[in-house]
Amino acid sequence: MIKVGNLPLDGKKIYVQTMLNVIASDVEGNVQQARRVAALGADIIRVSVPSMNDVKLITALKNAVSVPIVADIHFNADIAVASAKAGADKIRINPGNIGDENKIKLVADACKSAYIPIRIGVNSGSVPKEILAKFGSATAEALAVTAIENIRALEKADFYDIVVSVKSSDVKTMIEANRKLAETTKYPLHLGVTEAGTLQTGLIKSAAGIGALLADGIGATIRVSLSDTPENEVIAGKNILKALNLSPGIKVIACPTCGRTRIDVINIARRLEKQTEDINKTLTVAVMGCIVNGPGEAKGADIAVAGGNHSADLYIKGTKIRTIPEAEIEAVLLQEINDWRC
Repeated sequence: MIKVGNLPLDGKKIYVQTMLNVIASDVEGNVQQARRVAALGADIIRVSVPSMNDVKLITALKNAVSVPIVADIHFNADIAVASAKAGADKIRINPGNIGDENKIKLVADACKSAYIPIRIGVNSGSVPKEILAKFGSATAEALAVTAIENIRALEKADFYDIVVSVKSSDVKTMIEANRKLAETTKYPLHLGVTEAGTLQTGLIKSAAGIGALLADGIGATIRVSLSDTPENEVIAGKNILKALNLSPGIKVIACPTCGRTRIDVINIARRLEKQTEDINKTLTVAVMGCIVNGPGEAKGADIAVAGGNHSADLYIKGTKIRTIPEAEIEAVLLQEINDWRC
């Protein structure tokens, strides 16, 4: 079984990964950022190692946090070898730019000796010219074929602890490429929409692409690539998993509100999400604005309120318990969540 650190990539649990974005030479800045994302629940942390001098980052991060560390290497096989020896839990390379067969074998042998996997990273910018010529552009087929060629290069080096990642900034291309790979390879897949964009746009594109594949049972690890902080990447990834019932957590659902609404649904739901983001229970909590849809939706939630005229009916597992004033809604919901026995 392929593992990253002590995490088995068997599909039974989907792991959230992020990548540090502090300049590599700032070791202490990377350490502090790693501690923050680990505290937020990052399962795997990737860090760029652009020079031999930056290999010391691996040691510093391994000493700072307990989550697995992935070294991201381009163009230089010697840095990949040094990172494996320094204690990286996985090496991410693009075999197409790491060098010839001898260089690939050098990295493969180092990772085999360290008992760590290699992640093949393929995106539209790393498709070889001959494959681009064959398919006309970086299509899903071109990406999948490139990944398979890279897999074969590692297998030729007698290396089989492989994780595969095929990413595109185009959501449909990313979905189609990963579906093709899932049909043709046994290796675990790391999912992500690359260059997804800023916080809101990137969230939407990542949820669409990653979510579609996870719903099909495809994927072992995910990264929500945002032009934002790694902290927000972790939160976004955890929320995608929560939405698909693939990880524990409080799932707050709320109606979009309309002219019938007489309680502050939007702000109650927002505050409730914030107050429950660290609670490790699997619960659905509904905040509904009126009696039209409220009682019906409440039946499907573990805990729910359906708004009235500045009051709300409290439901537990679809059964009405009592009516509470609007000012007490949040406190009552939090108390019910804290008292809940999963």
